[in-house]
Amino acid sequence: MHLNNSKIIVIKIGSSLLVDENQKIRKNWLLSFAKDVQLLKKKNKKIVIVSSGAIALGCKKMSFDKKNIKLDKSQAIASIGQIELMNLFSHTFSKYKLNISQILLTLEDTEERRRSLNAKRTFENLFNLNFIPIVNENDTIATSEIKYGDNDRLASRVTQIANADTLILLSDVNGLYTKNPKIFKDAKLIRNVNDIKRDLKNIYIKGVNEYGSGGMTTKIEAAKICQLAGCSMIIANGLHSNPISKIIEKNNYTYFNPKVSKLHARKKWIISSISPKGEIIIDDGAKKALMSGKSLLAAGIKKISGKFDKGDHVKILDKKNIECARGLSSFTSEEIVKIMGHHSNDIEKLLGYVAKSEVIHKDDMVEV
Repeated sequence: MHLNNSKIIVIKIGSSLLVDENQKIRKNWLLSFAKDVQLLKKKNKKIVIVSSGAIALGCKKMSFDKKNIKLDKSQAIASIGQIELMNLFSHTFSKYKLNISQILLTLEDTEERRRSLNAKRTFENLFNLNFIPIVNENDTIATSEIKYGDNDRLASRVTQIANADTLILLSDVNGLYTKNPKIFKDAKLIRNVNDIKRDLKNIYIKGVNEYGSGGMTTKIEAAKICQLAGCSMIIANGLHSNPISKIIEKNNYTYFNPKVSKLHARKKWIISSISPKGEIIIDDGAKKALMSGKSLLAAGIKKISGKFDKGDHVKILDKKNIECARGLSSFTSEEIVKIMGHHSNDIEKLLGYVAKSEVIHKDDMVEV
């Protein structure tokens, strides 16, 4: 089963799974979902949940009709609903002794390198603290995102940033069909997709598969991002109770295979398109550590050249000025000047504030 080999799993749930058409909260469904998450946690899986629902819950609280709300008002409603949403998750998940946290993102946050690097560290630290991040689109400041409800694409970016193995998009159907199953009885479920262009060339996605609040088109776009990031993706029916258990037991869903390995995708992401903003020259000890898969620490840095910010792409050179790696810096060039040659324990004292211990984390570095 595909989820058995996944260490980090992102699950996206839409507002229609949390609130029914009569604006009633589906409390029993959420309880069953929390039980599923507890079972995954017992198998040592790290879980991220991307959830819609802030505007729906805000409308419920204010007794507004969602269809009649304009964009500027919907942002205020989202702000009201955000508290309702997190209270709902907190109250439900606490019954299964599950700790949750909140992360608010926009698509821009996930596509800008420095911001996504910070988000990645946050996910890692929350996993270490045994908390489940609940990610919501930051509807209070988002603009076009609200109109299109594109949380599928946001979920795929979160999957990429969190270095997850699998994204599960819980939908209102079992997966991607050859035709719209709500209209055509002979519609067949497409169980495996290796190549989106080739495998789906005879499927008119927009015409016959536009069901669910986000529609199938956004789910296909999410699958493309996942495949190129080395992650697998599942589209499955979320309307049942215990939706994750149903995926595992019934094996009835559409599965998108990754196109490349996660490691290859990460290396490509680090090196591609951006020219290095500066250079870091390291000693032999640091070079040896790097070659054995360790992070770059301040103690091994001899000098730097260029001016760069946190998250910028830099070259790493040895004492002979031969390039040995590239990576994303966790510090600005000014900060590195202050801490280079010093032990990691001294960084806080030297800078005057708490900072990371690695100048370039091993996950953000590629040997060349």
